[in-house]
Amino acid sequence: MAPAPYRAGWIHYTNVAPILDDLKLPPDVSAVTGVPTQMNAALLSGEVDIANISAVEFIRNADSLAALPDFSVSVLGPVYSVNLFHRVPWRDLKRVALTAQSATSVALLEVLLRESGVMPVLERAEGNAQELLASGYDGVLRIGDSALREWYGVVGPLTEATTMTALPHTRGGVTVTDLAEKWFELTGHPFVFAVWAYRQAAPPPPALVQAMREARRSGIGHLSEVAERHARKLGLPARVVQHYLWNFRYHLEAPDRLGLNEFAAKVAPGHAPLVFGTPPG
Repeated sequence: MAPAPYRAGWIHYTNVAPILDDLKLPPDVSAVTGVPTQMNAALLSGEVDIANISAVEFIRNADSLAALPDFSVSVLGPVYSVNLFHRVPWRDLKRVALTAQSATSVALLEVLLRESGVMPVLERAEGNAQELLASGYDGVLRIGDSALREWYGVVGPLTEATTMTALPHTRGGVTVTDLAEKWFELTGHPFVFAVWAYRQAAPPPPALVQAMREARRSGIGHLSEVAERHARKLGLPARVVQHYLWNFRYHLEAPDRLGLNEFAAKVAPGHAPLVFGTPPG
């Protein structure tokens, strides 16, 4: 009887398009897709064997999970798609709506609030930022492609003379606080949003890892085409999406590990040691 296929669980947001768009799975690998919380649960339950999961779930389950040593979704500074939209200053937040889609973004917000001495009531609520703010929330956490579109709705439109590094953070009474940028201001380190983690008892076949490396090389090498393709889906200017994508760090390098370890210490003191696979070569 043929062995069961190795199962991958992909969170296919635009931010991983340079890796996943051109990925050709080996014959013995199958894949499903879902939002971060779904793939986190699928990996921990054994429904999938590898997934690009939230960094906080990797940290909290470090006793059973390992991560590929050279893959991450990290940024040094702004990320543009993990935002707190708010109508009052950060220090005056009293009631904040949280998305249920991303454990890491919620944990990051909690760390940043705690570090700045702000203690609002945090409530689960889904919907776009403007609607939730209008319903009475002081702040709304939004992530992923929707957050990127909503961010552009506040800071845009851009002209050809506008630089992405000098965009307004406040317009129409709404302020957008980029959580990765706030982490950088706090620590000086990159922030790792996701790693490619697998159950320690089920490491990925080498052919899958090599295919991922080849797909990443191709995607980064053709970033303008990737950006144009996803810009059409998002309804955003291609140069905005291209800037968004080239801002990411897709390798888990030494600075990224410093940021990951600092986040781990803040979010899960006493966690099990973080385990990484064998480096390539």
